[in-house]
Amino acid sequence: MRVAGFGFRQSATLESLQAAWMAAQPAGVSAIAAPDDKAQTQVFAAFADTLSLPVISVTPQDMHAATTVTNSAKVREKRGTGSVAEACALVAAGASATLLQTRVISEDRMATCAIAEGSST
Repeated sequence: MRVAGFGFRQSATLESLQAAWMAAQPAGVSAIAAPDDKAQTQVFAAFADTLSLPVISVTPQDMHAATTVTNSAKVREKRGTGSVAEACALVAAGASATLLQTRVISEDRMATCAIAEGSST
């Protein structure tokens, strides 16, 4: 299973998410993931609708346990992980997941996207 994980600011727009998605080159993605406090936001739901992909919510505890390549001190302080996008992608893709694309940032710097592949169903 290939999953695109997202991190985004509260003020992110649909265009922010789309830009991060395109920058990550998401070929073969079968689901998108975000932290549980953002996965059901109006903007993320609208984004998921445009892709016709299921949304996977990721808990803070699971994000904290994920080992990310990117290690942003600011994100670690706020979210307990080095990269929200990478952590969400890895968790949602399953225990044996590997990153195919480290986080990329939308041009407006409001959203990030990372791609992971694993055996989760």
